[in-house]
Amino acid sequence: MEIISKIILPLFVIIIIFYGVKKKINVYDTFLEGAKEGLITTFNIFPAIIAMIFAINIFLDSNIFTFILKLLSPLIRTNKIPLEIIPMALLRPISGTASLAILNNLFIQYGPDSFIGRLSSILQGCTDTTIYVIALYFGSVKVTKIKHALWGGLFADLVGIIMALVLTNLFF
Repeated sequence: MEIISKIILPLFVIIIIFYGVKKKINVYDTFLEGAKEGLITTFNIFPAIIAMIFAINIFLDSNIFTFILKLLSPLIRTNKIPLEIIPMALLRPISGTASLAILNNLFIQYGPDSFIGRLSSILQGCTDTTIYVIALYFGSVKVTKIKHALWGGLFADLVGIIMALVLTNLFF
């Protein structure tokens, strides 16, 4: 299996080159055009990425997250939702990397087969990084009217969080 994983990418590149030669395409020039377009795209989305990273760091360093957690704590306890899962549920729409780090910590602390581990896994799969996606993709194409997409995405994340709780309670 290790040999297959080492040769599959070069084999794929060779197949593309032979296909391009067969179709009488200048493969090298086409590759350079694609690389140039990729760099242009990277430069176009770079400001949006920097702004998003800056906003995430401000959000995490401002302790608003702790305040929101304290504010929601009574509601969470009355509905018998594990308090450990809330940071992941709140950060998932903002940052995929932060939610993966929380997921990893939950796995280390409780194990992947525990209720919290399963709930966090389902939560990771049921939600998306809505704010990140909107900031990155809409920002790269200069879309400024994001209200409906933002509310639709956040509503989908809320439904994903609720369904993760329901499914985990139902099956585990």
